[in-house]
Order: sequence, then structure tokens, then C-alpha cells
Amino acid sequence: MYFNEKWDIVLKDELKKEYFHKLGVFVKNEYKNKTIFPKYDHIFNALKLTDYDKVKVVILGQDPYHGINEAHGLSFSVQEGVSRPPSLNNIFKELYNDLGIKREKNDLTDWATQGILLLNSVLTVEKDKAFSHQGKGWEIFTDTIIQKLNEREEPVIFVLWGNSARNKKQLIDLKKHYIIESAHPSPLSANRGFFGSKPFSKINKILKETNQKEIEW
Repeated sequence: MYFNEKWDIVLKDELKKEYFHKLGVFVKNEYKNKTIFPKYDHIFNALKLTDYDKVKVVILGQDPYHGINEAHGLSFSVQEGVSRPPSLNNIFKELYNDLGIKREKNDLTDWATQGILLLNSVLTVEKDKAFSHQGKGWEIFTDTIIQKLNEREEPVIFVLWGNSARNKKQLIDLKKHYIIESAHPSPLSANRGFFGSKPFSKINKILKETNQKEIEW
């Protein structure tokens, strides 16, 4: 399996583990018999677009969007031509309120290529069935990704929106890395601390202070 040059080395041992083999069998079977998102060759897009040593920021999502043509392997991002999901709409509202940037593109690939790992905890989902692939092994794999980034000496900014993401704090060494956290941007919780949290200016402030290039949002 090929992710990206450095990720392939970092995750080599993980791919040999029994749980990952079982996960692979489950996922292939699901794609054969049901409608699963994202497309099979998009599952690992986050790793393919942002290699291990290029990661500056991690924005952690839960599982992929489960509507047709929405998910493409990047947390919160949807493909062009697809209507903007409510969470992404709220992210863009906060971006405008924070930095005055009015973003039109729903595809966040340009964020990924600047060093933002747009990682979901679970990487596949059945059509119209949110959380349908939870507990199958993806969480072990994505927790390992967070742990491997935590081992780096270079600082990483972990953006944790909502309780599911905040539960990952225990995997992160705050002596080396940074956490930006708030409520989730979904309509159910955005008014309870996501709006007004100014994550985008905070990210760029940390990047500037650590002599890294700021993100062009």
C-alpha cells in the first residue's frame, strides 16, 4: 500500500498488524456489496496530500460525509459542484469573522497542500449511514497517525473541534505541540463556543512564532 514517501516508512509496521488486515478485508467487502464513501482510491487522500514531515496542522474530523459525491478523503472538505455542508458553512463563517476572508471553494485540497492534515478518525462510511464504520479498526489506525506526529520534534498544531476530537488530547505532548480546541462547527454546537474561537488567526500566530510559513486560507 502506498500513501506518501515518509508516511509509508512511518506506518510500515502498522500495516502488518492483524487489526489492519481485518479492517482491509471488511472495507473491501463493504465496497463490493454496498455504496461506500469516499471513492476507494480517495480513502487515504489526507496522507497522500500531506506527507509526514510536511504536516504543520491537523484538523480532526469524525467520519466522512455520507451523501453522494461529498466525501473525498479530507475532513470537512467536499468536492467542487457539491452543495456546502452545514459544518463547512460554519467553518467558513468563522473564517470570515476571524480574518475577513470570504472563501468560495468547498474543496480544501489547497489547505492540505500547505501542510494541513485533514484527518477523519474513521476513513469510510456507508451511504446515508453516519458512523456506520465506527469500531471496525479505523480509530486504531488514525490514533497511530496522531501518535506518530506526536513523536516529531517539530511542533504540530492539533485543532480539536467537538468532544470526539478533544478525546485525542491524551495522545498529544503539550510540551512539544499545540492544541486549539472548541465546540464542533456543526449547527447543533457552533453557537456553544465554535463561533468566536478564532482558530485561523491562532494557527497563523503559532506558525509565525515557530518560524513556519503561515497558511493562506
